[in-house]
Amino acid sequence: MQEVMGPLPGKEKRCPLDVKVEEEVDCGDYVRRFLTYASEPGSRAPAYLLIPKSALNSKAKAPGILCLHQTHSLGQKVVVGLGNSPNDQYGVELARRGYVCLAPAYPLLANYQPDLNALGYQSGTMKAIWDNLRGLDLLESWPFVKRGKFGAIGHSLGGHNAIFTAVFDERIKVIVSSCGFDSFSDYYGGDPGVWRPERGWCQTRYMPRLAQYVGRLTEIPFDFHELIGALAPRHVFVNAPLGDTNFKWRSVDAVVTAARPVFELYHVAQNLRVEHPDCGHLFPPEMRQMAYKLFDENLK
Repeated sequence: MQEVMGPLPGKEKRCPLDVKVEEEVDCGDYVRRFLTYASEPGSRAPAYLLIPKSALNSKAKAPGILCLHQTHSLGQKVVVGLGNSPNDQYGVELARRGYVCLAPAYPLLANYQPDLNALGYQSGTMKAIWDNLRGLDLLESWPFVKRGKFGAIGHSLGGHNAIFTAVFDERIKVIVSSCGFDSFSDYYGGDPGVWRPERGWCQTRYMPRLAQYVGRLTEIPFDFHELIGALAPRHVFVNAPLGDTNFKWRSVDAVVTAARPVFELYHVAQNLRVEHPDCGHLFPPEMRQMAYKLFDENLK
């Protein structure tokens, strides 16, 4: 992964988080805070934090979830109910189930424009991973959040962002990816019009180094079957709709089939689950409910 994404930062970038709360809103059964945190020297990541009032008013600690947004002009706002996107409001729905939810912005989307070159990154993907890891540090810093056992959930961009982050941080015990991947070699059938600089996976905010593999996609040093396998023996739930024209469900099935033997080595084949609702590139209510049940069973 790091051959393409660039190296994961080390301790030198784990500066004090220096949280600054910019806004707080009472949302009835939970509180919504907009804040920024120092994910590294010279870079502050914006995020929304949803805190159930039950967590604030109880001595019992609540589980934390990293809620990652799709490619959207409003960025992380859609996850916390601030956009007309009801299928993306998993942050709100999880907060109402008793989870502390952190929804960080993805680099180079909405109003979050970090200078990747100045910060030493070779991809927006790795910057996002690092911001997310520091987001977990942030969740662990609050007395009302359980430490060391988190969930991650995301749709589309958020779906692969959750997988990438969980590969690098085993504190994430349950991973939910909706419409987030198929095999690189299957992505849009390997169409050269999609696989070129500043298109698809090769954009600056993703992994520009992938452009060097145009025409030889099978030579990319990693693919999603290896990433899913690297998540074993943790719990992985995949929503792969039959009508998704971005990430094809048959390719998703091939990825899962290739990864499953790793879960079988741990005797937890049941921990890798894929569902195929009959819809397009969506995270429909019945799939979200399945995901939430998985969080309940393993994090509460």
